[in-house]
Amino acid sequence: MIDNDDLMVFASESVSEIAEVVAESSLCWQVLVVDDDPEVHTVTRLALQGFKFADRSLDIHSAYSAEEARELFLKGDANYAIALLDVVMESDHAGLDLAKWIREELKDPHVRLILRTGQSGQAPEREVICNYDINDYKEKTELTANKLFTLIYSSLRSYRDMMTLYKSKQGLESIIESSAKLFAPQSLETFTSSSLEQLAKLLTSTTSARPSALHGFAAQLVKDKDHILAAMGRFSGAISKSLQAALNAVELQRVAQAVEGNGQFIGDGIYIGVYESKMHRKHLLFLEGFESLTTLDKQLIQIFGQNIGVAFDNQSMYNEVELTQREMVYRLSEAVESRSKETSNHVKRMALSSRALGQAYGLNEREVDVLYKAAPLHDIGKIAIPDHILNKPGKLTPEEWVIMQSHAQIGYDILATSELEILRMGAVIAGGHHENWDGSGYPNAVSGESIHIFARIAALADVFDALVNKRSYKESWSLDKALDFIDEMRGIKFQPELVDLLFDNQEKLMAIQREYAD
Repeated sequence: MIDNDDLMVFASESVSEIAEVVAESSLCWQVLVVDDDPEVHTVTRLALQGFKFADRSLDIHSAYSAEEARELFLKGDANYAIALLDVVMESDHAGLDLAKWIREELKDPHVRLILRTGQSGQAPEREVICNYDINDYKEKTELTANKLFTLIYSSLRSYRDMMTLYKSKQGLESIIESSAKLFAPQSLETFTSSSLEQLAKLLTSTTSARPSALHGFAAQLVKDKDHILAAMGRFSGAISKSLQAALNAVELQRVAQAVEGNGQFIGDGIYIGVYESKMHRKHLLFLEGFESLTTLDKQLIQIFGQNIGVAFDNQSMYNEVELTQREMVYRLSEAVESRSKETSNHVKRMALSSRALGQAYGLNEREVDVLYKAAPLHDIGKIAIPDHILNKPGKLTPEEWVIMQSHAQIGYDILATSELEILRMGAVIAGGHHENWDGSGYPNAVSGESIHIFARIAALADVFDALVNKRSYKESWSLDKALDFIDEMRGIKFQPELVDLLFDNQEKLMAIQREYAD
């Protein structure tokens, strides 16, 4: 117990010589007092009444045993800046054991651990300071109110500076990690969603913002048109909407000002970033719901924003190359199809049907994308087939059939040496889409899974489209007749599993037929 003489050591002393620190947050500093004597808690609260550091007051928590303190730490309701620990509580070394547990098991290197003891003989100062990761050692009798004030003030200053460095490290790590994701090749929609997600992650790692409190969206602006590509929080239902439809008047005005300034706006718990690519497209990020930002937070966000700008520019150019490549594939494929008097929509339907079957088969997103882009090249070898054979309305002679069959190998040879993945896979599809599951196909009579899955899928999509549409040598078939034929070819021409998937997805495939009808 502390007697009246002990209470007198907390007499008030002047602290005017201690300078105030400029405020950057209104949150309280969390302090934990761990002592089995209730009067110690009372006296500590009285001595620190009205205390402020950096315009933040103290929120003092109490634990009356080391075990109770462990429970509070594990509960995680407060991030303690300081813990004042008594040594002797439920055991002679309870406070020391608690300090060791905080550092080694809880792995909290940030909280300032201050040992206060009324029985210094139980824990000699030199031994304790050398063997335990504590930040200060005080005897209770030496802690006047002024010295306690100074101790808390200097400890909070140390904690603040350390946390600033820690948050800076976290923020930079977040920027480095997010940059790898932002600069990876991806669709514009995925890139936009990723930038919003990474910005939210950066704010939650450097501020006290909770993920559930963040609301925002990412949008694309092209000339006078705009639409939201990704959203979170209260904007979640705004995907695909225009900014006019999704925002209120105040938000629209702020966004308009940011777009006009073409930069970054940070203030009032709102971040707006506008990034323009060399293709005259603009990318907009809007996020709200975080506390007021420190200077460091703003600097980290500005660095992150610059990365987004560069990544967006690269992504726009990458997408432009992708679109150009896809357009060239389509144009080339359409030119070949036009020689056989088939419409350009055949290659579109066949590519879309291949994509649908690839997704149903369980190919990953990247594989489905490559299949979709390469499938139109399946008949590229027909460029070398004479017109009189290609467009012959009747049955081909054996000699003509040999020439017609050569288009598979010719297509493979044209594309196989390319360094572009899409063209190389186009070669695989061109050379394999007339191979049969039972080995009776051409040009190499391979069978089963020796035929690349892309070629197996493209073959089924191509035959389905040919059956339900008119050709120079036949009229269009009804869906039932086409499905009957495909079912008859199960295990002969087509992989049985793929036939099942076609039947399961026939509505989706027919929707493609209707949308891109000849």
